[in-house]
Amino acid sequence: MRDTEFKKIAIIGAGESGTGAALLGKHLGLDVYLSDAGKVSEKYASKLRNAQIDFEEGRHDLDRILAADVVIKSPGVPDKAPVVKKALVAGKKVISEIEFASLYTHKPIVAITGTNGKTTTTSLTGHIFLKGGVKTGIGGNIGKSFAELVIDDHLYEAYVLEVSSFQLDGCYTFAPDVAILTNITPDHLDRYDYKFENYIASKFRITQAQREDQVFVYCADDPVTVTYMPKFLIRARKIPFSAQVEPEEGAYLVKEIEFIVKIKNMETMVIKEFKLKGTHNAYNSMAAAIAARIHEIRQEKIKEAFSDFEGVEHRLEHAGTIGGIDFINDSKATNVNSVLYALGSIKRPIVWIAGGVDKGNDYSALHPLVKERVKAIVCLGKDNSKLLDEFTGMVNVIADTHSMEQAVKTAYSLASKGDVVLLSPACASFDLFENYEDRGNQFKYWVRQL
Repeated sequence: MRDTEFKKIAIIGAGESGTGAALLGKHLGLDVYLSDAGKVSEKYASKLRNAQIDFEEGRHDLDRILAADVVIKSPGVPDKAPVVKKALVAGKKVISEIEFASLYTHKPIVAITGTNGKTTTTSLTGHIFLKGGVKTGIGGNIGKSFAELVIDDHLYEAYVLEVSSFQLDGCYTFAPDVAILTNITPDHLDRYDYKFENYIASKFRITQAQREDQVFVYCADDPVTVTYMPKFLIRARKIPFSAQVEPEEGAYLVKEIEFIVKIKNMETMVIKEFKLKGTHNAYNSMAAAIAARIHEIRQEKIKEAFSDFEGVEHRLEHAGTIGGIDFINDSKATNVNSVLYALGSIKRPIVWIAGGVDKGNDYSALHPLVKERVKAIVCLGKDNSKLLDEFTGMVNVIADTHSMEQAVKTAYSLASKGDVVLLSPACASFDLFENYEDRGNQFKYWVRQL
């Protein structure tokens, strides 16, 4: 662990990230104060009380926050929040929990970001590392926070982390040994002044502090990544993956279920028959394989991990078959590009459940697939007006629903034997649900009730 100048920390937001930072701070013997403008859920409140951490809810005590040496901002708190602005005006350093936790470990880190595929790539990479005998802490934007993992730093030999743009916005010295950028498509533009360039810059922060002896893994087929790479100073060794070209070093797809990994000074590896289907999952698999090879995990262990990896919950997850109708839970698809993957991967007629909190979406990219494959759309949200305006007249039936029970029953009534009911919302979940997991779990529950 490193010595830092921090003796007193203030944390804004009491979700997984903020609570993890508080617990790590307490573990390190720091003076910890946590503040949340809303109500702290009992799950996290009990953790804070058990650790005897001072916290407040329903308000921000600015004097106490500004008395800290550093302010740690949870990813759900926007930079425009008044309390964040006041901290910055007062000259306080505002960092993310990822940045904070990284100060207290020297273990190798694989960090994965991107608009789509980061959860699958993180889960798969972690699975390969564990299969390869590496004691691995897997978390970040999924599962446990990085900070809470670091409390048990002695138990781990490496970390595999999913890192969101919101977390990267508060990173300055975070330098993962392997940084993976899966792709960049418009998302979360409501948090970036509706400027795509701001969101792109946020994603590239994953490599900003990397050194020459570290690795930056990227998709050579992603036009945004390739176009913007020259605009950023990238010191790390660049290793691409591609389904279209064979790079000198990196990974490339030979056919749908086979790819090759070439790393300098290492034996070439061929991966066949990996479980995850679709080109998007081939990309995820190639990125994970590069990280595993860089970490010198044995080939047979990597191949074994690919053969038994079951995929990620809420990502194109089969939720049941009722009356010959397949129900697919893709609740994690919170942006247009994720839905594009989902619609493109299903060859049968689709009843599509979509909606939630729109993040400034442009749905035009979906039009061809919707016209070709979607027989009905079930809108699910408090306000479905944008979806209704966008797609009315494009499909035979479009329905307006305001609960998961109503959406599932409506979709079932519109589907026929051989069809697929696809929950792939393209939107955030916070209007009707706690998060995308809650939305996906409710979908699976109501499917079981049919």
